[in-house]
Amino acid sequence: MKPKTKMIHGGTVTGDELTGAVSVPIYQVSTYKQDAVGKHKGYEYSRTGNPTRHALETLIADLENGKAGFAFGSGMAAITSVMMLLNAGDHVVMTDDVYGGTYRLTTKVLNRFNLAHTYVDTSDAAQVEAAIKPNTKALYIETPTNPLLKITDLKKMSEIAKKNNLLLIVDNTFATPYWQQPIDFGADIVLHSATKYIGGHSDVVSGLVVVNSDQLAEDLHFIQNSVGGVLGPQDSWLLIRGIKTLGLRMEAIEKNTHAIVEFLENHPQVSTIYYPGLKSHKGHEVAKTQAGGFGGMISFDVGSGEKADEVICKAKYFTLAESLGAVESLISVPAKMTHASIPAERRAELGITDGLIRISVGIEDSEDLIEDLKQAME
Repeated sequence: MKPKTKMIHGGTVTGDELTGAVSVPIYQVSTYKQDAVGKHKGYEYSRTGNPTRHALETLIADLENGKAGFAFGSGMAAITSVMMLLNAGDHVVMTDDVYGGTYRLTTKVLNRFNLAHTYVDTSDAAQVEAAIKPNTKALYIETPTNPLLKITDLKKMSEIAKKNNLLLIVDNTFATPYWQQPIDFGADIVLHSATKYIGGHSDVVSGLVVVNSDQLAEDLHFIQNSVGGVLGPQDSWLLIRGIKTLGLRMEAIEKNTHAIVEFLENHPQVSTIYYPGLKSHKGHEVAKTQAGGFGGMISFDVGSGEKADEVICKAKYFTLAESLGAVESLISVPAKMTHASIPAERRAELGITDGLIRISVGIEDSEDLIEDLKQAME
């Protein structure tokens, strides 16, 4: 089954057998009638399982070529639940250029439970191997990263993980399952902030996880049910609807993005552009081998925080907002917004400058978007 077809016909539930409804119903229910004690129709309580959520979970498992999927109330709830697979005293090697919320979780919350971490540039395999300790249990990767769009070689990371008996966890939010399937390259766990491209319409907050083994599926379901950070049926339905057009949206976004990158390359006020679709990008060749597209995220430096503020205030079609992956184009300054939770000295080390602007390209007409950026930067 081709990707676009799978996004519409994937999963185990494509409609409603009782009524023939083509769309999966929203089962707005908390509990289920049992015929006898312990004898039910597959559902007991909606924290444990809900038919609408189950339809979404089987669909995302199909799209990521995994064994089982899990839906959570947010991307951070998904990441937290995955980290709960580990134990106190364990150590995780993580991509240095991760989403600010992930950094906050590991340095301000998980560290209190004696879960240690080391941040390294995972695009450099030597740094990854050097960071592995006797108590290292997992390798956590973002690729492309947020906001500098670094690319990590998934196949190489899989080799390192297997050699050291580590879980390989990949945040696939930027690439989406339409462009990239990390499990095919050896990942054990793939996660998404489904708030972004998978939902795609700025109307739902959610997180998705896919695992590659029955044992991980059993372990993560136990955590999901125990902790209870599950996605509700209404939001599950919204994600199923969003997935149906994911392929079409990602292709339109990619086309717009290439046009905008070409404009930025020729603009005198732009000093640096971060986009893996550029041949000059350090990870360009690796990205070509593991992804079908380069995505719709661009970061570029305009030299100062003052200039960045000026640009975002003058933009008309780019909405100033903290998110990405929607049908409408969004613009932000990571140092003051999505990555403000990272200390200034740490941002400086990574290259997240005050003049760095991040844009999430939408599906508007590319000529309008380019004209908007042009007037905002003049």
